[in-house]
Amino acid sequence: MQPKHSSPQGTVLLLNKPMLAVALKFAAITATVIAFYLQDLNLVFRNAISDESTYHILAIPFLFGYLLYRKRKMVSATLNSGTQNVSSVLAKNFTVIVGILLCATAVLAYWFGSYTFTPIEYHMFTLPVLTSGLILILFNVQALKQLAFPVAFLFFLMPPPTEILYSVGSTLSDLSAHASNAIVNIFGVSSIISAQYGSPIITITRPDQTIMNFSIDVACSGVYSLIGFVIFAVFIAYINRGKLYGKLAILLLGIPLIIVLNIIRITTILFIGNSYGDQLALQVFHTVGATVLMFIGTLILLVTTEKFVKKPKPQQPCPTCTPTFKQDFCPSCGKIFQKSKLKLNRNDIAKISSIAIVIALLLSIQAPVFALTEGPAQILIQTPSGLQPNTQTLPLPQIAGYNLSYVYRDTNFEKLSGEDASLVYAYGSTVPNTPTVWVALELASTTGPLHRWETCLINYPISQGLQPKVTQLDLTDIQTQANPPIVGRYFAFQYLTTNQTQVVLYWYETATFNVNNETQQKHVKLSLVVYPKSSNDVRQYEELLLPIAKDINDYWQPIKTWTTVALTISQNGLALSASTIALLVALMIYRFILYQQEKTSLLTLYNKLPTQKQLLVKAVKSAKKQGNPTTDGIAGELTKLSGAQTTTPEQLRNDLIEAEKVGLIQRALLNKEDKPAYAWTSTLREHNIFRAFPIINRFLK
Repeated sequence: MQPKHSSPQGTVLLLNKPMLAVALKFAAITATVIAFYLQDLNLVFRNAISDESTYHILAIPFLFGYLLYRKRKMVSATLNSGTQNVSSVLAKNFTVIVGILLCATAVLAYWFGSYTFTPIEYHMFTLPVLTSGLILILFNVQALKQLAFPVAFLFFLMPPPTEILYSVGSTLSDLSAHASNAIVNIFGVSSIISAQYGSPIITITRPDQTIMNFSIDVACSGVYSLIGFVIFAVFIAYINRGKLYGKLAILLLGIPLIIVLNIIRITTILFIGNSYGDQLALQVFHTVGATVLMFIGTLILLVTTEKFVKKPKPQQPCPTCTPTFKQDFCPSCGKIFQKSKLKLNRNDIAKISSIAIVIALLLSIQAPVFALTEGPAQILIQTPSGLQPNTQTLPLPQIAGYNLSYVYRDTNFEKLSGEDASLVYAYGSTVPNTPTVWVALELASTTGPLHRWETCLINYPISQGLQPKVTQLDLTDIQTQANPPIVGRYFAFQYLTTNQTQVVLYWYETATFNVNNETQQKHVKLSLVVYPKSSNDVRQYEELLLPIAKDINDYWQPIKTWTTVALTISQNGLALSASTIALLVALMIYRFILYQQEKTSLLTLYNKLPTQKQLLVKAVKSAKKQGNPTTDGIAGELTKLSGAQTTTPEQLRNDLIEAEKVGLIQRALLNKEDKPAYAWTSTLREHNIFRAFPIINRFLK
């Protein structure tokens, strides 16, 4: 490290390598995001490992890292642009203020999400917003523009909504089943299609007259492969060097490609099943799953892109781009010679330190995504026949007026859903005319298997093109505990066939249990179920369930409660985040007004310039229209306008720099295949858009 040097702005701490300063800033952003979203990212990636529908999330960090690597030179080039000479404090610190407001909006929305029934969705949505704000604080607007796509790519970390999965999956399963059935019929396989619970079933009669049924449900539809493949297709289209229509062609080609591959997979499995039986067919099905299908599709797309998508011709070497060239960028092609001059000064150190202090304060009051409790007693115990429910010490409290009992363990549902345990208990009332309250306790290592009631009973059948078996009577979120806040959901419905009414109050927690003498942390879904005699009694029975839910939450002792500050922020998070957004919009409008004032002043200055100086600005505009806004291009346009060569290259360069200092022109950063280059552009706007608004125009004057 070099010693400190003095500068006109004060003492500046210099680093031996400018890229080390960039690395420290990126490290500060990365550490901040990971620290703040650690529990959310842990939950998302744990679900991705065990849930086939979110496998694609595992690839996003690697794709994101590559996108950052591709943008390294462009980001480095943005750091060379100096701050404009502005007198307004707001203009000088505008980028930092916007960054702070974005971070504040993200944090407030995050805390509001923690107070809702769906916290993880809110949390992951705010991650790119917070990242954008940090980039503005530590870098600048140009850096955010260059990193806009990589940052937006982080939105793919959000798990896909179940409703979309079911809707798209049902359409694809029907399409794939009919296409595969038609293909095998052409080749002499005896098969027919039927439907059960909405999923198409292909029934094959084998040569030995045995019957094989193959259900094409959502898992077989290819929708999981499609979601992951869309992400890869977007990634490939973005990094492709071709033109925009070529990028769109990649996306349009990718979607039918994965559908065709899935049809081929199902068709192959049907042929194998017809010839060798269902055991081998199922082995092939599990082997060639969504991940393999997505990999094959991506490989085909890459090869197709390489062969058929027309790429731009490689640029010819610029004769003036020589290592000994004294200018900071080439006058002919705009290639930047000057390396980044970024220095980590005291202002940057103050920003990083402030971010570290703020994030430490936030983490000190941050609560778990789901309420963290100390699970009661051993729910499962080791027996000679394996882990069984503990019927001696029940994991629920004794409640006055009820007798608690263990009912049964739903092992079939455990196998179907992938849960670790699905236990049912009952609160039998000792008071006449008071119904029994059933309690379903579901445990899983991740939240994936713990499906919502309304998704299973309503959303899934609709996605299959079927009429739901129930009619929804109520769907309302309700707070079941104040601190830590636990938000449950009332779901009341009536079966269409029997007219039986059912009221459910369910919620999610994260609890620590002692299973087989080992402490394990599990995700829990608790459901209270009661059966009213009439649909008119729904509200009355919902009120019956709420006190029981509160007693259970009190019995499951909270490990961590929320502070008063955390509760206040969460309860008012929506209003507070709306306030920061409104302030951000007002700030942008005010900054735009100042921008128009600056343009009006520049236009006045331009009109007072000598003719030769005005010709220079006109030459810059003309060169841009001709598609060659380089120094040499401007020289050519200036010669056309003046009728003769009136200046030397050195004088032209000095004139451009002088015009840049007063704000008449500026250097625009160009992206040439992720390699930075400079071009000149005029900052003048000859037409004031506020002329159409006399009041605003009078204000500007």
